[in-house]
Amino acid sequence: MTDSANITAMADALYYARTDLVQIPPLRDSHGLATVKDAYAVQEATNTRWISEGRRLVGRKIGLTSKAVQAQLGVDQPDSGMLWGDYAFTEGEVVDTRRFMQPKAELEVAFVMERAVDDPNLPMAELLRSIAYAVPALEIVDTAIADWDIRLVDTVADNASGGGFLLGLGARKVTDLDLRLAGGILSRNGEVVSSGIGADCMGHPLNATLWLARNMAKLGRPLGEGEIVMSGALGPMVPVKPGEVYVAEIAGFSPVQVAFEDGGNA
Repeated sequence: MTDSANITAMADALYYARTDLVQIPPLRDSHGLATVKDAYAVQEATNTRWISEGRRLVGRKIGLTSKAVQAQLGVDQPDSGMLWGDYAFTEGEVVDTRRFMQPKAELEVAFVMERAVDDPNLPMAELLRSIAYAVPALEIVDTAIADWDIRLVDTVADNASGGGFLLGLGARKVTDLDLRLAGGILSRNGEVVSSGIGADCMGHPLNATLWLARNMAKLGRPLGEGEIVMSGALGPMVPVKPGEVYVAEIAGFSPVQVAFEDGGNA
């Protein structure tokens, strides 16, 4: 177990990296971060600092749910992080790439919670009753670790490589959808760059969400009423650059579009 001083030092390093948008070396190298338990302790220390400074927590994100993304990063299990209100974007918005360090885009299904769930052994049936609706979404993942040189402990500590997110319109009841077989494509400037189906997300996006709900209860930060859950990528993440327009399309939903620009040159 890493001592508390080292946990604090790692949390400080990530806090300033995110604040100043300056990449840092992998924590496994610079601070000897070695266990997932310690990595979540680092994330929690950073989250506590953000919240104490008035940053608004609006939901949670699940990372590394897709085998394709796991293969990209050399990991073999999911992780979780926080969604912050100041990095929530709206349909059709132009996103300033200067707010990120090395952003990538992922195609996802998101859920909005109708009520809180705090059972570490939550049954699937109870989860279904607790979800208000599903929406198509695009996640902007980002990392403070230089050159995306991450392992599981690095990404867990760094808020599961969370960046920003965008929810689409046209909410649907979960019971009206076959999310396991729902196919999705992510296009960049009209060209398909990533694709997958719901089954690519831990067998079903709801499986990923159940894992998250249980894990958050165990960690002492259970899902709350009205919170958003980004359930994980359906396909590989793709790098984002200024001047690009992305359209996320998932069967059963309306398309989601977002444009990226360098705000300094807009």
